[in-house]
Amino acid sequence: MPTPSMEDYIEQIFLLIENKGYARVSDIAEALEVHPSSVTKMVQKLDRGNYLIYEKYRGLILTSKGKKIGKRLVERHDLLEDFLRIIGVKEENIYHDVEGIEHHLSWNSIDRIGDLVHFFEKNPDQAEALKVLQKANEQNIDKEPI
Repeated sequence: MPTPSMEDYIEQIFLLIENKGYARVSDIAEALEVHPSSVTKMVQKLDRGNYLIYEKYRGLILTSKGKKIGKRLVERHDLLEDFLRIIGVKEENIYHDVEGIEHHLSWNSIDRIGDLVHFFEKNPDQAEALKVLQKANEQNIDKEPI
């Protein structure tokens, strides 16, 4: 089972490969805002864990295990963004909030959130109740957490 840090790397590598067709150490370092040497160490660790195949100076590819996990991690991230939008979280907070919570929820919780998101997508009229939450959120924007 990958650690939260490993998950961040797998997710980013998956996205880079999906978007660019490849993922280089320098691209990963830039995307995650870390030093290339840190990326190299993690990539070697992910190689040992059979999440990817890494050849020094030649690049890397995700294994089927790495692709499967990467896809699931991207889906989790997107689902949590959708959920936060539905409940009225301000757009400028969504990415940061998802980054803060995505590793701390069980897959069971993620699946239940997915069920809720899909329900509201299929039943937009039922989402009217969420407008109450959104309005309350707008009224409490300037309140600081206790």
